[in-house]
Amino acid sequence: MMGSILVVDDEREIADLLELYLRNDGFTVHKFYNGTDVLECVNTTELDLAILDVMLPDIDGFTLCQKIREKYYFPIIMLTAKVEDLDKIMGLTIGADDYITKPFNPLEVMARVKTQLRRYKKYNTDGSEQEANEHDIRGLVINKDTHKCILFGKSLPLTPLEFSILWYLCDNQGRVISSEELYEAVWGDKYLDNNNTVMAHIGRLREKMQEPSRNPKFVKTVWGVGYKID
Repeated sequence: MMGSILVVDDEREIADLLELYLRNDGFTVHKFYNGTDVLECVNTTELDLAILDVMLPDIDGFTLCQKIREKYYFPIIMLTAKVEDLDKIMGLTIGADDYITKPFNPLEVMARVKTQLRRYKKYNTDGSEQEANEHDIRGLVINKDTHKCILFGKSLPLTPLEFSILWYLCDNQGRVISSEELYEAVWGDKYLDNNNTVMAHIGRLREKMQEPSRNPKFVKTVWGVGYKID
């Protein structure tokens, strides 16, 4: 598996270490120690994934993530020394796909990178044939083969993770899906009781669908149980 990876971290030892591991695995690496020139790279380079440090000397990683998400949907992994749930939720809410706290094992980062890339490649292939692998639920049309989601005739710009969440809920229409099941099915990792990742991504998904949180039409919360689409 190869691809083009953006690495942004003001701690040179960390950025250089990530570059070494990524290059050894065959990835092309675009490395920056600050955020000043990052957006120019994003706009002129075909990227498959970004690793962004939250605390940068000029532009913080949250701001970079927001600006990238205005135009691009490749996976974003956030790095931070902070461990507060609020910071994690904020990063996931603005469009990050994963979140790793420092200090970390570089092999764990590599595993996360490969997981995100597998998902991204899987759901962003350009298939010319329209197969029946599709759900149409009251104006919400989602097609797994083309990775397209249309809501009332308007295309929804979903990240691969958001698409995976929505597809899983639609594929299990009418059944309540627990946060644990959803997390393990979409992320492929073991779910922990204090994990707010699913909640943050559901909130982001509803925001893109312009769904009211109290009375959503599609992605509904079954309190104490999970989520469902009727």
